[in-house]
Formats: sequence, structure tokens, C-alpha cells
Amino acid sequence: MNRRYFFMGSLAAAAAQTARLKASPNDTVRVAVVGCGGRGSSHVGAWTSQDNVELAALVDVDDSHSERYIGSLQKRGKQPVPTFRDIRKVLEDKNIDAVSIASPNHWHTLQTIWACQAGKDVYVEKPCSHNVFESKQIVAAARKYNRIVQMGSQSRSSAALQEAVQKMKDGEFGEIYMARALCFKSRNTIGKTPVEAVPPGVDYDMWTGPAPMRPFTKNRFHYNWHWFWDTGNGDLGNQGIHEVDIARWGLGVTHPTKVTAIGGKFMFDDDQETPNTISASLEFNVGGKPKMMTFDVRHWYSNHEANIGGERAGNTIGNTFYGANGYLVIDGYNKYVSFMGREGKPGPARSERDHHFENFIAGVRSRKTTDLNAEIEEGAMSCVLMHLANVSYRVGRTLHWDEKTWSVKGDAEANKLLTRNYRAPYIVPAKV
Repeated sequence: MNRRYFFMGSLAAAAAQTARLKASPNDTVRVAVVGCGGRGSSHVGAWTSQDNVELAALVDVDDSHSERYIGSLQKRGKQPVPTFRDIRKVLEDKNIDAVSIASPNHWHTLQTIWACQAGKDVYVEKPCSHNVFESKQIVAAARKYNRIVQMGSQSRSSAALQEAVQKMKDGEFGEIYMARALCFKSRNTIGKTPVEAVPPGVDYDMWTGPAPMRPFTKNRFHYNWHWFWDTGNGDLGNQGIHEVDIARWGLGVTHPTKVTAIGGKFMFDDDQETPNTISASLEFNVGGKPKMMTFDVRHWYSNHEANIGGERAGNTIGNTFYGANGYLVIDGYNKYVSFMGREGKPGPARSERDHHFENFIAGVRSRKTTDLNAEIEEGAMSCVLMHLANVSYRVGRTLHWDEKTWSVKGDAEANKLLTRNYRAPYIVPAKV
């Protein structure tokens, strides 16, 4: 690809796309899905079930994934769409308005930046960044190219959770001084897998992208990439980032002043690098008043807290907010209950599904970032908290964060982990 031609052409493409979408609210928005694994199926479902939204293409480095998706579309009576291994082929198409990214974590920021440069809007899965540096760059790209970019924090588009957060802001529970995010999932061992040949139909160089090139093993590939630092962020950056985002949203905080995390890999002797158990505490200063956030990731057997997840044993995914007059519990993504006073009398409660994909399309049509419920700056800031907790765990000490410089005070080892060495040519640029 001629880089100069591509980026000059992207400006004209962006202007043409914006004009076309403004012409009529009924114009079809054409979306390409990048990543045809488990989460990508939800993206395809969203873009094939909304009025005046069209699935335009599929991108995946594994031909078998793309073929499976095409087969699923045909079974549903939908027309097949073009498939590609390289997202840049989709970005060349002026008739595609947006890309919907469900690739592995280490690709999220670079693919988003490329898409913004090509004049496309972006729906990107959580976490939108693989490290702290990328959280800055993904926002910078969205701003420079004036794109609509939303992170897949779907709870922010639940009317129930919006109501819960508003009640906390309005003071119904008194001053909210602490949030607790929970991610207890009964995950089993991934075992050990040997080095082997790359499967036919897989572009492993493209899959590896910005990460170091490692010998192929099944554990480093589909889904289990979550548990390796090169490509994932552990369960804190997989499931846990949802709860971290909700905790930050409800607590009304941005940058922390101090981050501490401990944990480890317990029970299993397997290939996993990231901890399967981690406990993090973060302190904030809001107008001179301290606030606190904790989040816990736990594997295997675990009890529930605050009755999140119901009576039977199983996953505990949710949040608890503590105030002077009561506490509020978020169970999963779209439900909250609350309890008032020392007696714990039932307070306000509500359950309602989210409309996050629909919210993205509304933003694409209006061209207003304020219409997005999880605009990329919100998502990127939540990711920073998750990344700092992982860094604290990895260096084994408390981090003192400087929000003005986006750096850890007096800790060169920790600051080195805020970014990575990128493998050429898949480099997240210092200047977008």
C-alpha cells in the first residue's frame, strides 16, 4: 500500500462519508466486522438486525473462522459478504462507513487508528488498548480525524444502569465513597500445548501483528491468547474491564493517585502467564476528598458477594457501591438493586437490557460524540486503571500515578510497562 496515497485519500473519504450520512437519517450504514471469533458473532448479529444497517465485509486471519461466519449468515437467509485477512483491504473501500473490531486485545488500538486515518468510524471491543500508551493514542486518533469511536462497554447503554448512576450522582445514597468491582469466574486450567506448525489457512504474521513473533502453539492462539502478556491482559482485561468501567463510572473518578495490586497463579501448572487471581486497590482525590475503588479477579470455585449471580454457585460478575445512606449492587450488565440505611431496607431497583450497538449507529448518524454512551475517551480512561493494576502486580509494589505526565513517579521499571516494543511494520505511532 502506498502510505502517502492512502492517508491523503483518507481525508477525502472521510469528508465524503460524513456528507453522505448527513444527507438522510435513513441512509444505510455499512459496517465491516474485524475478528470472527466468539465475540464477533454478537457484532454480526447487531449489524444484520438493525434497520438501515448492513454488514459489508468480514475480516479474520483464520479462513475457517470467516467460512464459519459465512455459513451462519446463509443459514439465516442472509447474503454472504466479502472476506479478507487484512483489515487494510476493507479500509480502502470508500463504501464502508465503519469497522467493528472484535480482534485480540493487542490489535485493538492500531486497527482503530488505521480506521480513523481511513475516515471510518469505529466500534471497538474492550479493552480498547493493550497498554497505557495506547489509551492516549487511540483517543488522539479519534480527535485528530474527527471520528465516532465507541468502546464495547455495553452496560453504559443500559437504561437501568444509567438510572443507578444518576441516583448515586443525585445523592440518593449519600456520598459514594467506595466502589468494589468483582470478576469471579470458574475458569479451568488451559494445560500445556506444544509448538506445532501454523494451521492451513491462517496468516500467523498478521495475527501476531504488533506483538513479538512467537512459535505457534494452540494456547497462544484462539481465545487463550487472553492469558499471555504479549496479546492479552488476563481476566482483569477480559471480563474484569467491564466491572472496572462501571466502578469508575459510578464513583465519578478519572485518574488515580495510588494503585496497589497483589495476586498470583494458583493451583494450575499450565502455560498461562497472567494471574488467575488478583486483588487491586486504587485511591482517588476528588475535590480534596478521598475515594477508593477495589477490584478482584478470582478463578475456580468462589462464593458470591452481595448475592450477585443468584443463590447457586457460579460466576460473580458485578459491582457494589457504598454510600453514607445505603449501598447499591449491580448484578451483571443490566440490573441493579439497592438497600437503604442500617436496616438494609430494599431501595430502588431496575433491570433492562442495553442498546449499545444501536447507540453507536445513532452516533454515526448524528456525528456527535456526546451521543455516545461509551465514547472512546471514557473507555480508554477505564483501561488505564486496569493496566496500572496489572503493572503494579507485575513489578510487585504500589504505583504513585502522575496524571499530568501519565507516568509512575520515580519508577522506571513500571514506566517501561506502560508501553511495549512494537514489531515492525505494526507500530502504534507516537504521533497519530
